[in-house]
Amino acid sequence: MYRLLEKRLLATNIYYMKVEAPRIARSCLPGQFVIVKTDDKGERIPLTICDYDAQAGTIAIVFQTVGSSTYQMALLEEGNAFQDVVGPLGNPSDMTGEALEDLKKESILFIGGGVGTAPVYPQVKWLCEKGIASDVIIGARSKEQLILVEEMQKVAGNVYIATDDGTAGFHGMVTGRLKQLVQEEGKHYSKAIVIGPMPMMRAACQLTKELGIPTIVSINTIMVDGTGMCGACRVTVGGKVKFACVDGPEFDGHLLDFDEAIRRQGMYKTEEGRARLKELEREQGIQHSCGCGHGGDK
Repeated sequence: MYRLLEKRLLATNIYYMKVEAPRIARSCLPGQFVIVKTDDKGERIPLTICDYDAQAGTIAIVFQTVGSSTYQMALLEEGNAFQDVVGPLGNPSDMTGEALEDLKKESILFIGGGVGTAPVYPQVKWLCEKGIASDVIIGARSKEQLILVEEMQKVAGNVYIATDDGTAGFHGMVTGRLKQLVQEEGKHYSKAIVIGPMPMMRAACQLTKELGIPTIVSINTIMVDGTGMCGACRVTVGGKVKFACVDGPEFDGHLLDFDEAIRRQGMYKTEEGRARLKELEREQGIQHSCGCGHGGDK
């Protein structure tokens, strides 16, 4: 059992939870995720690790209530426990494997959209602990939907806010704020990491390609099983089949086929769509990179 130590409502239907998980806290790195399960009947839910403290033995997760399983999670109170928390899973952020001297030469921009701000935070914090300041754009529909702004301000070099309705910061999308930073304020970035809703990441990547900024995206939002068994998170990157849960969740945003990923994400929400995806994968002879051999049959 994994005890819930802290619970906070960050915005409407968006929750922060700090969980006691010493083994995971000692092993994880930014970019990785866990699978949580509330009880015997609960669904397995993949969630990116938002923060971790190896010494305290804790990890933090952020989630939005969108279905019955996440609503059940939201009912947990401090002192309650998750039945299972499995991880760390997935590959850590590429930057964790780079030489520190090389990282210090980079000018890194992070863009977090909505709940995608949560997996941005541990990466920015990790860089801060290495003495590297990065810029962050946080986007949301409105001021009320912004999350982790104060936490981000403590670890980032600059934090820029963009809201669709103009109730806070830049009035418009994160892409508009990025264009303003580069074209009007003379900012230069050698790399961008973008995490958020799939359409937002696609729009951001279209812009960063125009601006000549290499871009990494995290596509944890399309994961379902989290172990490479279900096939939900199959994507095409540079013409090659990849699975977000075992090959990612981070990929080159300029090589990712967003149209395919968004189409699959929509289809996987219905039983009919899942059945059709299985048929397509059998026709194409797709097998999972984890070696399970089930293709889309699970």
